[in-house]
Amino acid sequence: MKTILAVGAAGAVGAVVRTLIGFVLPATNGFPTGTFIVNISGTFILCFLVERTLHLTLVNKTAYDAITVGFLGAFTTFSAFSYETFTLFESNLAMAIVYVLSSIVLGLFAGAFGFRLGGRGRTE
Repeated sequence: MKTILAVGAAGAVGAVVRTLIGFVLPATNGFPTGTFIVNISGTFILCFLVERTLHLTLVNKTAYDAITVGFLGAFTTFSAFSYETFTLFESNLAMAIVYVLSSIVLGLFAGAFGFRLGGRGRTE
């Protein structure tokens, strides 16, 4: 029950932070800047944390789940990405293609960079 409550609380915080970033970084020329930044940075943070803690035995499982599943799960959002992509398709096909391709490519690079950076300094 403690883990469920921690995930829920962290998820609420992640959703609020994502919303605030959306207000601070509104769409520019139809490009959903806030969602894009949130998804790329969230991917990096998740991959970094997973790689950083992969071989640690003293990781607090409740805190780990709260951060990865709760906060980052609510912070990043595939549903907003999908909605914004379909909205762009209706109004600006070229921008929609740029959004999808840049999200995928930069997301993969951010994930790879997070894994790489997270593995530095680890003693095995």
